[in-house]
This record gives sequence, C-alpha cells and structure tokens, in this order.
Amino acid sequence: MNISLPTIAQYFKVPLGGAIEWVIIAYLVATASALLTAGRLADMVGRKVVWIAGLIVFTGGSALCGASPWLVFLVGARALQGIGGALLMAISPALITSAFPANERGKALGLNAIIVALGVSVGPTLGGLITAYFSWRWIFYVNVPIGIIGLIATLRVLREPMRRSQGHFDPWGALLLAIGLAAITAGLSFGQELGWTSPLLMSLLIIGIVSLIILPFVEMRVADPIIDLSLFHNRVFLSANLSLVLSFLALFAVSFMLPFYFEELHGFSTEQAGLLLTPFPITLAIIAPLSGSLADRIGTRWLAAGGLTIACIGLVFIGQLNEKSSIWDIVWRLMFTSAGQAIFQSPNNSALLGSAPRERQGIASGFLATGRTMGQSLSVALAGTIFATLGGAEAGSLLISGHTGQDISQLQQIFVHSFQITFTISAAIAAIGIFASLVRGKEQGKRPSSAKGQGN
Repeated sequence: MNISLPTIAQYFKVPLGGAIEWVIIAYLVATASALLTAGRLADMVGRKVVWIAGLIVFTGGSALCGASPWLVFLVGARALQGIGGALLMAISPALITSAFPANERGKALGLNAIIVALGVSVGPTLGGLITAYFSWRWIFYVNVPIGIIGLIATLRVLREPMRRSQGHFDPWGALLLAIGLAAITAGLSFGQELGWTSPLLMSLLIIGIVSLIILPFVEMRVADPIIDLSLFHNRVFLSANLSLVLSFLALFAVSFMLPFYFEELHGFSTEQAGLLLTPFPITLAIIAPLSGSLADRIGTRWLAAGGLTIACIGLVFIGQLNEKSSIWDIVWRLMFTSAGQAIFQSPNNSALLGSAPRERQGIASGFLATGRTMGQSLSVALAGTIFATLGGAEAGSLLISGHTGQDISQLQQIFVHSFQITFTISAAIAAIGIFASLVRGKEQGKRPSSAKGQGN
C-alpha cells in the first residue's frame, strides 16, 4: 500500500504528509495495541476462533478501505483492518509450530520465512502495477477474494475445537496495554514530522510510558492478567524477546534508510531502488529454512548469536557505502547482512515459542509479533532522528532537487557521514543483541519426533 500513497493523496486532494500519513499510522497503531490481547484471547478460546475472527475483520476492513468515500473514512477502515491484522499476526507463529513436532519447530518457522520474504519482495511491485493499471482501491479489494479463500481453507483444514478456559478476560489490563502501545507507536511515527520536543509528541510518549508503568501493578492484582509476566522468569524467553526487539531495532534501518541512499545520493528511480532491495528478502527466504532446520538439531543459542554477529558486521559494511559505490558493492553487502538476519531469525523465534508452555503459546506468539512491530517503529524513529540531526536528510533533499554547483560534493559528504554514523549505531545495537542471545539459559528439551502438535 505504501507505494500507492502519493496516488491516494492526489485522489483526496491532500498534500503528501500530515493527514495522509494516518493511512499508514492508523494501521500500525491499531496492530501494535491489539497484538498481545489477541494472543491472550487465543489462549482462552482457541487459536482457530481468533484466526477466523482476524480473517473476517481484515477482509471486511479491506473492503471498506477500497470503498472509502473520504480520507477520514479510509483512516478508520485502516484501523479496523489493523485490528484484523493483529488477530492474524499474533497467533500465526503458534498455529504454524503447533502443526509440527517440537523437534521441527525451527524448520516450520524457517518455511514460514519464505512466504514472508516473498510477500516483502512481490508486494511493492504488485502494488505499483495494480495502482498503475487499475486503481488504488484495488490495493484493498484484492484482499477480499484472498480473505474468503483463506476463510474457507481455515474451516476445512484446521481441526482445533473451540475451547473456553476457566480464566476471565482482563479488561483493565487490555485497556492500559492498548493505550500504552498505541500512544508510543503514534508518537514514534510522528517524531520526525512534529519534532521530538513538541508538546503533542511528548504528551503521547508520556501517556504511553505511564500506562505501561502502571500495567504491571494492575496485572499483579488480577487472577488472570492479560500479560503473563511469569513468562519472563524463564531466561530463554526473556533473552529471545530482548534479542528480537534489538535485532529489528538495528536491522530495520536497512529497509528504512536504503531507499534514501539509492534515490537521493545515487539518483536511482523508485523502480531501480525497489529492485536493488530485492536481494535482502530473497537471501532471507533461501537461508531461513536451513537455519531453522539446523536449530532443531543443534539448538538455537549459537545460531542466533552467530547470525546476529554476521548481521552486525553487515551493518558496518553497509555504513561504508558512498556515492561511488558500485551496484555489486551494494548487493553483496545487502546479501551478507540478510544472511546473518536469516541465520538469527528462525532459531530465535523457535527459542521464544519453545520456552513458553503449550497453554501460553498464544501470548508467546503475541509477544513475538509485538516485539517485531515495536522494534521496527523504534528503528524508524532512531535512524531517522540520527540521520536528520547530522544533516543527512536536508542534504539528501537538496541533492534530489537537482541542486547544482560546487556544493554538491559537500552535500554528498554530509549525506555519507550521516549515513555512516546511523549504521554504526545500528551495528552497536545489534552487538547488544548478540550478548542477549548468548546469556540465555538452557533450553527446554525437545519432544520426540513422533510427537505431533495438537493445534490442527
């Protein structure tokens, strides 16, 4: 959808920025606020019920997005779509791993990484083609038949019966969690536009932080909390979550920063920039299943730490790029970094889910999705702030506007310096993630290969 944003802005006769950004942010905020609650609901009533609800809400939200007569309506429909997306994202890892025996958990997550990588690779190109030859509305309408097919397949394939646990839903915990995550996500999303010292931004961040600080005290007073804080008593679970957030905080800077590097410093077109980013998800799709299968045999600790070490070195390599770097210089650095991320991701996700008891797989899956979302949001905020503060954003804008004269070399130097510092800091964050992976305790034993999951 992101690639169609200029077309949507033109249709509703609004500038690119400001109000139109809520088309993206509304989805992100709604998703972040609902992920952990969706995981808890899955543990209470069953994953199949939540998955079906997610398909219905997401598909219905997509149809409403496509039919939107006004921008405000589109923003609201995107929020609804985001809630449906949260219901799906929060439990999909648990659904996948429950269909495999424990000693094939890494393999299952690795195979899923192929599908994710294909979506990342094909999505922007497909979105551009749909917008160019049909209409931006079909960016959303295309989800409707896919959602219906998914719903039919779910009813036919998934065999998990509906269940009702003895626990009660925790509305106050869910409300505080939603307010906290939504406020922080919205604040981080608007950081660059509003300025990090603006009253509105500071208010959002304070509301979010205070809500999350109050949350544990509320949760300790209820019998069935929305967040099972006892999971963090498990060192593997705590370590895997921390490594997950730090990895996305460090590595999402690649997807965020490279388009600016391609288009502003090198002058590549949007299509060329998209193609140059393709090696990143393709490498992930090739290596992640192999890494996941290997983790099933030798464990996750050293694979996760080793993969993040490779990715950390890759971030340093990417930071060395400049205006004279060749296409090959760019591609091999991207592939090297992506290979490290692929080696890390499946084993770390396997450790996270494997360290949670079966009856808490929904909330564990919700933590996985929330960690990814918050890591990405923080990455955009941090990388954008560093790059802009050092003058890289302004230099890039002048370069892409066709600024001529003897200042070009100086602008390029400012851009490259800001770019290098941004990735140096990202590499430092990845290094902390390596340490977090290494300090995890002993993993739980695997079930025999003949033991099958009970989710399907």
